[in-house]
Amino acid sequence: MPERITQTWVYLSATPLFWLTITLVAYQIAHWIYRRCGAHPLANPVLIAVVLLVALLQLTHTPYDTYFSGAQFVHFLLGPATVALAIPLYGQFQRLVGLAGPLLLALVGGSLTAMLSAVSVGHWLGGSLPTLLSLAPKSVTTPIAMGIAERIGGHPSLAAVMVIATGILGAITAQTIFRWLKVNDDAVSGFALGVAAHGIGTARAFQLSETMGAFAALGMGLNGLLTAISLPSLIQWLKPWLQ
Repeated sequence: MPERITQTWVYLSATPLFWLTITLVAYQIAHWIYRRCGAHPLANPVLIAVVLLVALLQLTHTPYDTYFSGAQFVHFLLGPATVALAIPLYGQFQRLVGLAGPLLLALVGGSLTAMLSAVSVGHWLGGSLPTLLSLAPKSVTTPIAMGIAERIGGHPSLAAVMVIATGILGAITAQTIFRWLKVNDDAVSGFALGVAAHGIGTARAFQLSETMGAFAALGMGLNGLLTAISLPSLIQWLKPWLQ
């Protein structure tokens, strides 16, 4: 009997559909826990799902490449999902026009702060140049961050890990920080969350209000664009100091 179970596991673990199903089931479990905890920020469903999947891969000694052969289908949907975020933003068009100036200043300030703070802290802690280059795009969504990291000489896989960690941390702490700073405007807080914590932060924003989610989607998209354009030039300027 144990031998048959082992053979079944070997067969299933090599099937992409199996890991796609496991990923979706892990998120459903995480979302159930999140609801049972009263939607508490610390019970972030992305964080819980990541922990469940990592534990399963460790226990079964499954290589990441094997897992990703199935999970890549979810990864592919990141692009269409990001584009679809323009739909709720369209409903906020009139307010967006009125806030265009302040949002532009916030975008530039937030984007530069995210890039420079990551590189500065990493350099202070003694990180190597490839590590620093992987940290720099931490506040943009995963596909963009991986592409930027590869282009400037960083490690795409490390960049992806830092992006996920940044998003989870932003989603967990955002409400507390906004409360401390007495930020009560959903548009302002949503845009800040999107710039700082990309897709995971945007998902959290949509859980709080549609307005917050719409402006978070805008912040995420614009920050990804600005970072992709400006970071390579910024890194060239900083390289003599980083080496």
